Amino acid sequence: MGPDEEDNRWPPWLKPLLRESFFVQCKLHPDSHKSECNMYCLDCMNGAFCSLCLDYHKDHRAIQIRRSSYHDVIRVSEIQKVLDISGVQTYVINSARVVFLNERPQPRPGKGVTNTCEVCDRSLLDSFRFCSLGCKNFQKRKNRLAMGSDSEDSYSSSIHGKLKNRDFSSNNNNKMQSFSPSTPPPTAVSHRISKRRKGIPHRAPMGGLLIEF
Repeated sequence: MGPDEEDNRWPPWLKPLLRESFFVQCKLHPDSHKSECNMYCLDCMNGAFCSLCLDYHKDHRAIQIRRSSYHDVIRVSEIQKVLDISGVQTYVINSARVVFLNERPQPRPGKGVTNTCEVCDRSLLDSFRFCSLGCKNFQKRKNRLAMGSDSEDSYSSSIHGKLKNRDFSSNNNNKMQSFSPSTPPPTAVSHRISKRRKGIPHRAPMGGLLIEF
């Protein structure tokens, strides 16, 4: 993993935060009117808790989750201190600028919509890419998986090419050997010629004729 990717990784508390269920009753303070669990500790990452439990998280990074139309939101002023929220659309609710934690179901965008969330297709202003922190996190994870898949495909193609070249070279060698002329076996004629040898010449007593035996 390169240094740029290392610096841009999501913090370890983000996924647990996005999966957490908020605004349930605190088990430690069930009788208090402040027992609603709307706090989360980024250092402990052990679930939502109520404001009365803050004493157990002294000097920790605790954030408060709010609610808008039954969906969890967090103030931009809080989350931008610990997380890069660039590309995520912000909303003004009760005079506070917030971002949504997760995507919200909606019907398909109308014909006049020019910009939508890259993950869930919710309508957005033109300057944003995602409707929530969850959608931005999902898109980045999907890109990482795609990059890993491309690397595996490239490695597999390289290995396949090497094996194919090796097989091609082996086949060529076999063909060259099959086309090489082999030495023919000795024939009967050549055998007789090799066995034949000249006799010693003898001069005839009455003339110059040479007779070979």
